[in-house]
Amino acid sequence: MTWQLASEKILATMLEKLGFSAQIEQEETQEALCLQILCEDSKLIIGKNGDRLEDFQYLVNRILQKHYPDAPRVKVDCDHYRKKQEEALIEKAKLLAQRVLKEGKAARTRPLNAYYRRIVHNALEDFDEVETSSPRGNTRYKRIQITLKSSS
Repeated sequence: MTWQLASEKILATMLEKLGFSAQIEQEETQEALCLQILCEDSKLIIGKNGDRLEDFQYLVNRILQKHYPDAPRVKVDCDHYRKKQEEALIEKAKLLAQRVLKEGKAARTRPLNAYYRRIVHNALEDFDEVETSSPRGNTRYKRIQITLKSSS
């Protein structure tokens, strides 16, 4: 069995044991394989702000790594929730960057996990006059600071 099939089987088993009836589709994205859960109970699977979806993703990847140590990380989504969240986050980040350019004052995002922080940093790479930074530390959720680049 390949790691792709194994990851799908792991997720399907978890959902089944929890009493969900769902279909899982594999989608190739730029970053990773995405297991897309399609079901009627999507709100229960997604959880508040996607926290349950993150938990499913974490567990799938932990189990997958145990059996396939060289397998890349797998993304878990439900009814395209993450994709919609990512698109909205990118738009919000671009609006913040434009505000920083217009007003000259720094702006900060809402607290974000590492995955979403990376999305914001990447989305603002094309804004030559602003820079992004995240505070150091071990906290899971951090805000990104968007500032004007200092001219040297």
